[in-house]
Amino acid sequence: MKAIIEVARKGSIFRTAAQQLANARQGQTPDFRLSFESARSLFAELTPARLDLLDTLRRVGPCSVYALAKAAERNYSNVHTDVSRLEELGMIERSEADAISVPFESVEILVPLAQVA
Repeated sequence: MKAIIEVARKGSIFRTAAQQLANARQGQTPDFRLSFESARSLFAELTPARLDLLDTLRRVGPCSVYALAKAAERNYSNVHTDVSRLEELGMIERSEADAISVPFESVEILVPLAQVA
């Protein structure tokens, strides 16, 4: 499964939900989708440091926040803050044993450019 992060217009959530339902009915595993109203808000939430954490976590596998901070060579407090936000966004999952992981094989970020009339 992959995560598709996109800049989308208001109301497009309904189109996306209908598409995911159709894919699920056909037996396809639906991709995780996360939409933002602007590129500015997308990149305010998915900073380069947070994207690097996703990559590091995917590489090392399920682990504690402390182990992720060591693997990423970053301050524990900052990693904890980033992990909490990524968890709220649905980009990181936490097991009953408190291990965190990335459930996606890849992340696609789609930022459409303005249409020229």
